[in-house]
Amino acid sequence: MDSIEECGSLLLIADIEKRFKGRLSVEASVRIPHGPSTTILFGPSGAGKTTVLRCIAGLEKLTAGRIIFNGQDWTNMPPHKRPIGYLFQDYALFPHLRVSENIGYAGKQSRESIKSIASMLKVDDVLDHWPSELSGGQQQRVALARVLAREPRLLLLDEPLSALDAATRDHVRAELAQVLRNLGIPAIVVSHDWVDALTLGDQMLVMSGGRVLQVGAPPEVFKRPQHPEVASAVGVETVVTGRIRRREAGVALLDIGSTQLVAADPGGDALDFYVCIRGEDVTLEKGRAEQSSARNHLRGTVSQISVAGVLTKVTIDAGFELVALVTRQATADLELSTGTEIFAVFKASAVHLIPNARI
Repeated sequence: MDSIEECGSLLLIADIEKRFKGRLSVEASVRIPHGPSTTILFGPSGAGKTTVLRCIAGLEKLTAGRIIFNGQDWTNMPPHKRPIGYLFQDYALFPHLRVSENIGYAGKQSRESIKSIASMLKVDDVLDHWPSELSGGQQQRVALARVLAREPRLLLLDEPLSALDAATRDHVRAELAQVLRNLGIPAIVVSHDWVDALTLGDQMLVMSGGRVLQVGAPPEVFKRPQHPEVASAVGVETVVTGRIRRREAGVALLDIGSTQLVAADPGGDALDFYVCIRGEDVTLEKGRAEQSSARNHLRGTVSQISVAGVLTKVTIDAGFELVALVTRQATADLELSTGTEIFAVFKASAVHLIPNARI
């Protein structure tokens, strides 16, 4: 339970328990400080993120818990009385209403007010258009304009970029980040995309299986996940178990599979860890580069090659399954194919260790 002082420093206190018959139950606590900020609810599909958002909006009734906004109890307050703006995943624009009518649907805004909101979101030039005539990015901005017309004190955005194609998503993401900064309204954004989290978020809550596993600033969560599920959720390609064989001068030697690697000593008495290595931190070389400052030079064999966006994902059997992300040019220069013998090179500092309490 939060102290009186902590409650006073928080805009939103949401302790949510929602149970569904025969489905995943959700238990999550969300804390948002006063002032403009964007909180990302992050995790894979089915983690419970949208359920948390719908509970805060009042669209789902809590099984147990509480929702306090700026000292006001929202727990049993009907949705229409909560000063929120909810942007649905599919934008939910009315196809039979023009843009201006969509924006003004939420209230009795004057034409001037509608034009002002539309201008802020750069859709003032399409006010007389139908939703079907708009691009994906324009539809999102119109939907957000309609939300803002209610003058909300809290924005709730459910996967706001998922309806867009990849080419449009990057552009609209940057626009949305700028809009959220300019509005000065606290926002909660549901996303499963790590680029969204890093671009939009001031803090993020990582969810899996209906639970919040980690809370923190996005760069810190991505750099230092505290659970193997978080590591997988934030895109760490290699997550394997290992055991410390020896510690010396701030360095730990670990047994992993049938090989060994070096990591920075995490301290403490634990011996068993989840070993996390990002693919972009692994360099591939045909021969062992003795002059390299990297402590880990693992000999292995390429077991799989696949496209990963602009990069190539190379899976290596190095005594355990290790993934490297390399450029297509590097793939060609190294003449990589299944069965190619290769050295995987990475620094000790690139190895992140999570204590394995399950062993």
